[in-house]
Amino acid sequence: MEINLISDTVTRPTDRMLTAMMNAKVGDDVFKNDPTVNALEEKVADMFGMEAALFFPSGTMANQTAIKLHTNPGDQLICDKFAHVYNYEGGGVSFNSGVSCKLVDGHRGMMTAEQVEAAINPPDFYHSPLTALVCIENTTNKGGGACWDFKELQRIKAVCEKHGLHYHLDGARIWNALIAKGESPKQYGQLFDTISVCLSKGLGCPVGSVLIGSKELVDKALRIRKILGGGMRQSGYLAAAGIYALDHHIERLADDHQKAKEIGGILKNLGFIKKVEPIETNIIIFELNQETISETEFLQRLAEQQISIIGMGQGKLRIVTHLDYTDAMHKRFLQILQEL
Repeated sequence: MEINLISDTVTRPTDRMLTAMMNAKVGDDVFKNDPTVNALEEKVADMFGMEAALFFPSGTMANQTAIKLHTNPGDQLICDKFAHVYNYEGGGVSFNSGVSCKLVDGHRGMMTAEQVEAAINPPDFYHSPLTALVCIENTTNKGGGACWDFKELQRIKAVCEKHGLHYHLDGARIWNALIAKGESPKQYGQLFDTISVCLSKGLGCPVGSVLIGSKELVDKALRIRKILGGGMRQSGYLAAAGIYALDHHIERLADDHQKAKEIGGILKNLGFIKKVEPIETNIIIFELNQETISETEFLQRLAEQQISIIGMGQGKLRIVTHLDYTDAMHKRFLQILQEL
């Protein structure tokens, strides 16, 4: 039995999702004539109470489009030092938009309104980049699936309004945050100028993210998506997977969260584990006592049992639970951890 816990991106469509995909009515989305893509976009926009949405091949492309929407070359955005847009999007902020990042030293990928305000460059001081945008990531990937305090997000919004800044949410795992915190999509739709949401992580779709915002911004995003090479044709087959996932796979994220907490409980009791980060959703980040066992040796021990997790360097490792991680796999993994 192979157990892949590298990421929640490794999931494959369920049989019912595949059936929905194969039965999709499709057209040419480049001409906005694919009825299933249009239905997905309308569905997501309505969920968040926003005017419009646009389907993208990837979350990175959706984020990069949002950044380009809100900035001009030479501008600067503010984000936490752990932010995905800074660490894991190939330098696209600078390449695609000519923008730099002001990094904030937050806690587990989350910064405070006071930190954001302190990071804003004086707009009349032309020697420094003009601050134009604040980017938030919820949940925080590098922060171990941590969920933001919504009241802090509201306080940051107030800072953005005070200083005339745009506000973007990288919601790659926003579905996990919504389930963990008991929040609603519309709460977020009222707060942010743009939101990107991913369908191919916790929700189990093979491909796809959606960018949400005002009709004016989404109309502009369509042109940027084209420039970035993101126009697709009969993408309704992919959009159908998204519609199915939104209807059937959100509530079940609580199962992934529970499994993650149970894994964390075992890890905390192992003598060779130095630290386990707090677990709120489906990501577990933990640190080895490298005097007892090296990262390479630990990964090899698991690989011998057909278990894959990811090393983050310096003795830190990550486990991510997901749709394809079954109860039987979970039982076996817990047993193997206890016997290591």
